[in-house]
Amino acid sequence: MRESVVYDLTNLPPHGLGTASLTWWGTLAFMLIEGTGFALSIVVYLYLMSLTPQWPLNAPPPDLLAGTVLTVLLVASLLPNILIARWAREQDLPKVRIGLIVMSLFGAAPLTPRFFEFSAMHIKWDQNAYGSIVWVMLGLHTTHILTDLIETLVLTCLMFSRHGDNPRRFGDVSDNAMYWNFVVATWLPMYVCLYWAPRL
Repeated sequence: MRESVVYDLTNLPPHGLGTASLTWWGTLAFMLIEGTGFALSIVVYLYLMSLTPQWPLNAPPPDLLAGTVLTVLLVASLLPNILIARWAREQDLPKVRIGLIVMSLFGAAPLTPRFFEFSAMHIKWDQNAYGSIVWVMLGLHTTHILTDLIETLVLTCLMFSRHGDNPRRFGDVSDNAMYWNFVVATWLPMYVCLYWAPRL
């Protein structure tokens, strides 16, 4: 039987960045699934709010300080996150290393105000439906901050090791930056619901 070469793929790179990477699509699918969870929690919150003439239930509106500080930190983190995504596409290892250190700090910083947010809500998780959904929303978002922080720390260690020269790692850094944008974007509507809806 005679064989013929249809197309020569030997010159294709062994990995890709962005949409050329399978992990990019996996990260996107994960964000869609998790985004559905965030959306459902917001829908439940708004549904419960629509059922009662007084909202919050048996509690004053939450204190603004902790949640607002956290929101400012998350929004401020977008600039270095955009830069690190650009540096990863350019495969600029020294800048990526610096960016990962900065993003590790930005990933850890929101955990302090988040700790105070739970008490700023003035309600326990098992007190009533309002307390339950508020704690679910805060807990859900805290889990995502922690998840991205751990991934960023692991990537920081990798990029400072002998694996930092592996071009595939730059794709991982880029995907991680995309996920942090998702963490920030999902918090903004939750912040409005948790802190400003009770003041309407």
